[in-house]
Formats: sequence, C-alpha cells, structure tokens
Amino acid sequence: MFSRLSRLLLPDDPALVPFRSGFRFSFFNALTWQIATGTPLVLLAEQLGASPAQTGLAYSFVFLLTPVQILSTALLPRFGFKRLTLGGWGLRSFLLIIPLGLAATAPLFGVRPWMVPALIASCFGFCLLRAMGMAASLPWLFAILPREARGRYFASDQMLAGLSCMATLITCALLFALLPPYPALFIQYLIAMVGSAVSYQALRRLPDGPPPPTIGLRGIAAGLARLALKASPFRSYLAIAIGCYALTTPIAPFAAYHLKAVTGLPPGLIMLFELLRYSGSAACAWTLRKRIDATGARPYLLLSLALHAALAAYWLLFLRYGLGGRGGLVLAYLTMGFAGTCWMTGNLGYLPKLMTEDQRTLGLTLHGALASLAGGIATTAWGVALRSANPAAGMNLAAFQILFVAALLGCGILVLRLTRLPEPDAPGIDPILPGSLLLRPNRAVSYLVNLVDPRK
Repeated sequence: MFSRLSRLLLPDDPALVPFRSGFRFSFFNALTWQIATGTPLVLLAEQLGASPAQTGLAYSFVFLLTPVQILSTALLPRFGFKRLTLGGWGLRSFLLIIPLGLAATAPLFGVRPWMVPALIASCFGFCLLRAMGMAASLPWLFAILPREARGRYFASDQMLAGLSCMATLITCALLFALLPPYPALFIQYLIAMVGSAVSYQALRRLPDGPPPPTIGLRGIAAGLARLALKASPFRSYLAIAIGCYALTTPIAPFAAYHLKAVTGLPPGLIMLFELLRYSGSAACAWTLRKRIDATGARPYLLLSLALHAALAAYWLLFLRYGLGGRGGLVLAYLTMGFAGTCWMTGNLGYLPKLMTEDQRTLGLTLHGALASLAGGIATTAWGVALRSANPAAGMNLAAFQILFVAALLGCGILVLRLTRLPEPDAPGIDPILPGSLLLRPNRAVSYLVNLVDPRK
C-alpha cells in the first residue's frame, strides 16, 4: 500500500530513488510518535489513574532528555550516523511492550498501584533512546542527500509525514468511538509498535554517510558557555524563546487531561480536537513559509505570542463560564496549532540571523537544548501544582486557571521584549530544519540539538 501511495504522490525523481526508504521511515515513524509521546499517552495515563504530576512527568521526558542529544553527538565519530540512529530507534521499540501490556492487563485484573510507575519508566526509556537516535538522524540525511535534491526530498517527506499524522489521529479517534478505552489503547499501541518496526527496517535500507570528525566536548562546552553568557541579541532572544516554551508547552497535555478527567469528554472527541490542532499547524506551515522572506521573521513571532495570549484568555473564560462550549474548543485547538507553528516558522527565519556562520551550529544546539528543557521543566512543575487534594476532582482547577493567567501575562511581557530586538538584514539564509517538523512545533526545536554542521 505504501509503495502505491508513494508512486502516486512523490515525484518521479531519479535523484531521490536511492532514498525512498527514508520516506517510508517518515511515514511509519509518525504512527509511533503520535501515539507513544502524544495524546494517547496522556489518555492511557489518566485511564490508569495517574495524577496530573505523573502525567506531566511522562509527557515531559521527550523534552527533559533533549540534552542527551549533545552527549550522543560525541559518539558519532566512533559509531557513525547509521549505527547510532539504528541503535536508538531499534531499542526504543521494545519499550512499547510495557504500555501495550498495561492496556491489555488493566481491564482483566484491574488497575494496580505499580502500573502508572511502569508507564512512566517506559516513557523515560523510550525518550532516552529516541534522543540518542535523534542526535544522528538529521545530520545523517544531510550527509547522504545530494545538495541539489535536499529541498525536493524534505518537501516530499513533509507531505507523507503529514498524511500519516492525519491518518493516525483519525484512526485513534475512530477506535475510541467504536471500542472501550483499554481495547482502543491496546490497538493504538500495537499500531505504534508496527510503525516502529517498519520504520526501523526502512532506516536499515538507507546508505551510511562518512562519520564526522572527532568532536571535542570541552571545546564545545566552552563555546556554548560563551554564547550563553556574552551579552548579544542572540542571548536576548534565547531568553525570550525559553520563556515562550516554558509558558506554552504545558497547555496541550493538561488541556487534554482536563477534558478527559474533569469535563468528561469521550477520548474519541479529544483525539478529534488533536486532529484540529494538527490541522492548524499544517495550515500555518503552508500559509506562512512562502511569505516570511518578504515580511521578515519577527512579525510571525509576535503573532504567535498574541495568539497564545488569546488562547490563554479563552481557556480562562471557558474554565470559569464554559464560554463557547465544544464549538469554542474547536477554534481553540485550531489556534493552538496555528500559534505553535507560527512561532517555529518565525524562529527558523529569525534565529540564524543573530549568529555568525561559525557560531551557527553551537547557537542552534544551545537554543534547542535550553528551549526544550524549559518546556519539560515547566510541564513537570505544573503537573505537581495541578495535583488535587481530592482525587475525585481530577485536578486543581484554581491552579489550572493560574497556568493560563501566567501564559497571558507572560506572553505580553515577551511581546514587549521582542519589539526591542532588531531583525538583522541577512538575506540568503538556508532553511535549518526539514519542513515536516513544522507540523509538530513543540518538539521540532529538539532537532536543533546537533553538534554536526550539516553543511559540511
């Protein structure tokens, strides 16, 4: 089926023929990450009786473990791109057996106290191995793709990954609509395991690239420290980016948790809201990317902050007065997706203008690591704050409202700070990230963590 789909959608380009298995990887890998690190994970945790703190911790590992990529990059000269990527992505598949088993045994034997810690442990291991593989995946593609074919490759990659994301979300929604929660989750994690196995086999078919030169971590650490401590427009923008991710990353997981645990919406409907969030991201990616060269990047960063502030204001009114009902949630999720990708689109255009060529690799790594870490720490901290003294209440609604008050005020402060930063005139900046990652903006920043300069 995939072969027919790829022949129908992908260009008949001889330069891309040796790399078609990379498209297969992107398509089937989307089946895995949408389920193993997305909203189905949140719904499984809630179904097992996890508190907001436990759910937030499990969801945060994908961000908290991003700095592991820096250390893993140092292994590339020894193991090469292919071995390191295959090791990380291959071993992570075995960790999916744990949530699969939990979804199968919980309805048979009842929920046991050890089940939530087991789910959290599996998420930790999965995200740790994922981070190790991710350290090599992007520079590997840049090393083996012909320079003149990279744009066409990533455009095709974006289309197939987008179709896979859409199909996965629709499938999850249908499963929740047709089956009880545990059987639906069991099938979803089975799909994730199949996607992981097929994507691993697809990676094995790609050729390896020449390993990068030896990376001196001491010199890297000194360079990162200089960038972080020296006063510059880059450091000022880095503080803004860290603030943005700390304010906005917790919204998605705890919104889904609230809709299930407090509002009592069916999981299938929550997955449809996630589909709307993805649709907002896709609409933003297709609408804005071709306009950024003409308008500059900073207006999109300001627009994103304004949209996040409006989103926070809506959620406050929804929590207090039920404003808009389900129709309002439709608009809220579309806005959430559009705002996230709007930030990432502007970020990818603005960030390279703040650094010299020799600072670019280190600067992107520092930005990606600290922004991801800030999002993970904030999500974990809010999870603790959202714990309720009464388990029947699901979560602390007063603290949940404070989360949105903080986002509303914080976005306003970041707007004032961003308006003081100039946008340097630096034409001809090449894209620094494949377009498909714009469809998952909160996690795309982790792909910036890479100490291998792909241009070399």
